[in-house]
Amino acid sequence: MAHPRVFEIVSVASLLSMMLCSGIVNGATYTVGDDKGWSFNVESWTNGKKFLPGDVLIFNYDPTIHNVVSVDQVSYDTCTVGSNFRVFESGHDEVTLPNTRGWSYFIGNKTLGDCNNKMKIQVSTFSP
Repeated sequence: MAHPRVFEIVSVASLLSMMLCSGIVNGATYTVGDDKGWSFNVESWTNGKKFLPGDVLIFNYDPTIHNVVSVDQVSYDTCTVGSNFRVFESGHDEVTLPNTRGWSYFIGNKTLGDCNNKMKIQVSTFSP
């Protein structure tokens, strides 16, 4: 007969494995722009970071003058908002990255020139 402690360890390991596979365990949390928040010239903030599906991006900004818009690549490249977008306007938005590999794009567009002043980021999500 197996030792009862071995059974407990295997049970806990199995439960943790199921939680990871089902997405119950949250990913890492990142504050976009660190101490500066969502602001001009934040475009290079993603450099050197590795994002995983389920990671959370926190956008902190003054909602009276800025916003965050989740856009497609064309909108990101041209600093325009196309047909497929989602607007965030709380000033403290938490956005969970999709559970798939690929790119996510965010721009600011509430005030003229936000995006053109590099208030935009592109995030590549990798598989673990």
